[in-house]
Amino acid sequence: MYLTTERLRLSKLQPEDWQLFQAVHNDQAIMRWIGAIPTVNDVRQRFTERLAPWQTTSYHMLCLVIRQQQSGEAVGLLGANPAWIPHRQVEVGYSLLAAHWGNGYASEALGALCQFLSRECEFHKLTASVVEGNWRSRRVLEKNGFQLEGTLRDNYLLRDQWVNDWVFGRLPDDK
Repeated sequence: MYLTTERLRLSKLQPEDWQLFQAVHNDQAIMRWIGAIPTVNDVRQRFTERLAPWQTTSYHMLCLVIRQQQSGEAVGLLGANPAWIPHRQVEVGYSLLAAHWGNGYASEALGALCQFLSRECEFHKLTASVVEGNWRSRRVLEKNGFQLEGTLRDNYLLRDQWVNDWVFGRLPDDK
């Protein structure tokens, strides 16, 4: 599976992507909004689960590697966690290595993924949750037609502190 944009190529996670996967999960700047740095064993388990073949009715996440088209350099990961039955919804997420922030890669990659999930996979609704205060991630979602649907109070325990989550949704007509 490959998706392409003007500057990027998105491909299904492969065994040779282990170092990138581990680097993303060990990046303090990324994990600031997600949680504690996981153990190597935890990262390995997540990696192995995401290597499995994926379809809309899977119970595991689709994980794509984001690469620059020209250089082939990996810049991060993009994911989709389906809830097909009975909702036909999918939650999206992305993690770019901090060295590649500010280049528009997350917005560009998410746009391609949204198009794929909506048109080819026929998901009715795309969702995302972002820790309140993560304005960069919020802007990426809003650029791709996601609308803030609400705030879940004390929804997530992040480094021993309860934080709110912003919940976003995108319907087929949202651009």
